[in-house]
Amino acid sequence: MDAAGNELADRIRALLSADVGIEERRMFGTRAFLDDGRILLGARPGGVLLVRVDDENGAALVTRTGVARAVMGSRTMGSGWLDVSPEVIEDDGGLMFWLDVARESSGSATDGSSQG
Repeated sequence: MDAAGNELADRIRALLSADVGIEERRMFGTRAFLDDGRILLGARPGGVLLVRVDDENGAALVTRTGVARAVMGSRTMGSGWLDVSPEVIEDDGGLMFWLDVARESSGSATDGSSQG
């Protein structure tokens, strides 16, 4: 992993520090953060954020600026796997938005907040 990916992993780790149910693993060149064995987010090389969402949300979210369907190797992943560019998550508010999206898609949102 490069410096930008490591920095992103540190930021994710800090935002998730209060959640003891989150597991961190290195997978497919990504530092993945899992909830109950399911990937929520991943810090990828270049500071790209990998986000796992349900397919319906993915189809809508991919239309946002700086968001694309994730590519792993030569394979473009399904609509539930998104790559978010570093520019979109420059501040913690932007990163927290995507963390909330991932949690809502996985059913692990605990704070009762909604996106809108």
